[in-house]
Amino acid sequence: MDIIDLKQTKKKIIASDAMLEDSTFNQVCLNRVQMDDISMVDARIANANLTNLKIEDAQLGGAYFHNIGMPPQGHPNYDPDKKQGGLKFKDCNLQDSEIIDCNISSMSIIDSSLIGLAITDCNTTGMTINGILVDDLLKAYQK
Repeated sequence: MDIIDLKQTKKKIIASDAMLEDSTFNQVCLNRVQMDDISMVDARIANANLTNLKIEDAQLGGAYFHNIGMPPQGHPNYDPDKKQGGLKFKDCNLQDSEIIDCNISSMSIIDSSLIGLAITDCNTTGMTINGILVDDLLKAYQK
């Protein structure tokens, strides 16, 4: 396999019907890159600004998202005045998924199946179901 080594250059790459397995991209600007009909099995993205990223018609089984959000205090890019924009999942099958140790404050779940959903050891202050506070529902249930 030929190796193409690009360093400190500004290029537009058009790859079609190409095998780019085992490629490495470090400190690369890929703004407005478009990928269609691609395989990225075992791909890894780290230290990335993916603001406004759109993923559509994708199979994400086994995907693992962690340390997502604004840079934490102590990180060189930390800015206490910046806020994380909201994420949107629409028409997704998230069956058998887990949300662990995540801040989902002010999150909305609309027109979704919650069959078998389990909420365990979570702060539900202010959480509502169809406009009714969960804390009030739990108090009424415990009577």
